Amino acid sequence: MGEREEAVERLLAGYRRYYSITRFDGGKEEGEGFREAIHMERPFFSGQSRLAAVCEYYEKGEKYFLFHSAALWSTAQEEFLFVFNVPRLTVSSFRELRDFACDAAMDMAHIGPGHMYTYISPVFICDSVEEAAQKELEACNLYKTFFYSFHGWMEVHAGAMDLSTDRFHFNRAGKCMEKGLRQVFARSPLWKGA
Repeated sequence: MGEREEAVERLLAGYRRYYSITRFDGGKEEGEGFREAIHMERPFFSGQSRLAAVCEYYEKGEKYFLFHSAALWSTAQEEFLFVFNVPRLTVSSFRELRDFACDAAMDMAHIGPGHMYTYISPVFICDSVEEAAQKELEACNLYKTFFYSFHGWMEVHAGAMDLSTDRFHFNRAGKCMEKGLRQVFARSPLWKGA
């Protein structure tokens, strides 16, 4: 098993507790509850990039008066985390994978009354990241509201792990993933960086 595959396994082990995981690399699918990614066909990308897994998280909250049928309000939050196994992240491969993640997540999202937000989180596990691709990833700012924000919003949280330099790269919205990813890889023999 290569370094990227070990990093993917370590990452999925960290997310296993909270997410339903659908594997596209032949690994064991895990998690209970709502799962939309099982309806996806295995995608093929240019180069040697592969989709390793899709991790799904759903949360719903509601307040009702006396009976469940008398709902005062409800909110639904969801996140789709796409784990990509990429030998070398280039600008073209970043755009291709990011666009795939956005399109696939919007097909799985449940936009409508009560929807609060959908986070789309492409995570790239890479042997190396080109400088231009790093800048493109860090400048990525995709945000959309639905029905004038009455039906919530969508935001892209992008992150990449560069195994050649042992560094993480995030866009501004993806900075919220940094602490969790560092904890997942803190005790890993793969991780030598800070």
